[in-house]
Amino acid sequence: MGPTVVIGAGLGGLAAAMRLAAAGRDVTVVEARDVPGGCCGTARLGEYRFDTGPSVLTMPGVLADAFAAAGEDLESWLPLRRLDPYYRLRYHDGSHLDVVAGEDAMAEEVRRLCGAAEAGRYRRFRARLAELFAAEWDAFIDRDMTRLRNLARPAALTRLAALGGFRRLDRLVAGHLTDPRLIRAHTFQALYVGLSPRQALGIYAVIAHMDTVGGVYFPRHGGMHAIPQAMAAVAEKAGARLRYGVRAVRVETGSSGVSGVLLDTGERLAARDVVVACDLPDAHAGLLPRGAGDWRLRRPRYSPSCLVLHFGLDRRLPGQAHHTLHFGREWHSSFADLARGRPQGDPNLLVTYPESDSGAAPAGHATLTVLEPAPNLQRARWDGLTPRLEERLLGRLADLGYGDLSGAPRLGFDPPGWAGLGHSAGTPFALDHRFRQTAWFRPAGAARRVPGLHFAGMYTAPGVGVPPVLISGRLAAERILEARR
Repeated sequence: MGPTVVIGAGLGGLAAAMRLAAAGRDVTVVEARDVPGGCCGTARLGEYRFDTGPSVLTMPGVLADAFAAAGEDLESWLPLRRLDPYYRLRYHDGSHLDVVAGEDAMAEEVRRLCGAAEAGRYRRFRARLAELFAAEWDAFIDRDMTRLRNLARPAALTRLAALGGFRRLDRLVAGHLTDPRLIRAHTFQALYVGLSPRQALGIYAVIAHMDTVGGVYFPRHGGMHAIPQAMAAVAEKAGARLRYGVRAVRVETGSSGVSGVLLDTGERLAARDVVVACDLPDAHAGLLPRGAGDWRLRRPRYSPSCLVLHFGLDRRLPGQAHHTLHFGREWHSSFADLARGRPQGDPNLLVTYPESDSGAAPAGHATLTVLEPAPNLQRARWDGLTPRLEERLLGRLADLGYGDLSGAPRLGFDPPGWAGLGHSAGTPFALDHRFRQTAWFRPAGAARRVPGLHFAGMYTAPGVGVPPVLISGRLAAERILEARR
């Protein structure tokens, strides 16, 4: 059993490292930044600390599996709490819908907003979401779909088709629900996979099941960045070596495949297996050997990007939900704007207020994060856009009741900023999930012509999001252990 090098200490790389080290492999993780996390990062501004990556954690069982594979209990390392509500959805007409736990409680929320008939339709739709989830999870999402033979499951594909999985998402949902507000509540998740509800397939309704039925969670201490910190600690306890502040510059090969990794320090790490868990198009630009080329990346289509503002508040916001979605008056046209490479004319905003993260701000203070979807740099020229969009966003927040935040300490990230952090096309959401970039059509999990070279993270299957990235790390580890067995 030769050594394994994992390039990138994001969630995918750490998930692979935890499993491999626990299985007795000699594992070294190299990370260019000074802390673990990758996209699940952290930043400080004076006395304020912000999560700079994902704010939505669903399917905590996937995370628990990663810890269990290393012989550890998730609750002991990373206690989680379920948010209540999961989301608060605010509409342009002043109405709102709280997405809460339990079918009866949620049906009552729907009845309050949309009436008894729609509540009945919601119950039937909720059952359909559960059926879709059951049909997809074991057969496709939790399986190595970078192997073509795993896609050849006619019974499972037939079942998905019968449930509407290959219809467009907006049509699938509108076939069950009638109130436009409730339809938005179950189709906005298309943005998580980089598409509009008119483009995304119905199979992605499972995302609505994951967060509106399965629930949204948050670490009790340390914010979302506590996740990679705990994973790194468990990987080290299992025997992995984590090296921060060093960059891999080239994966080297020999006659039998991978042979080592050259670092920017001039050091060479011998390796029989390598897991590349960083931005994949960037890796193909110089890090990877020529034989690692993947035809699936010849014409990549990227997800939209985002403009994010993190604010340090000198006050608390009583009654504010952890996650609030503010929907604009327009809906389909806002997605069309992104597709044309334009900022949304009437943007939908995600506001995150992690009140329970007591260490993120001084006593009596708080943090607030606002995300506005924006075109990526493949679609748009960004020159001069940021100041204008920030000014508009500050005005929108004031109109929504958050007050004048123009003088508050703030930290911003825009598409050029994301590109500067190493995200191709200036988007932290990787490739979108159109059919030609889904499952086997997504970049491969292993290089066919370079034995020992594996991939994990958002760019390979299952795709974008915390649970899929964790699964990608598990699949990479399983491929290595299977091959070496």
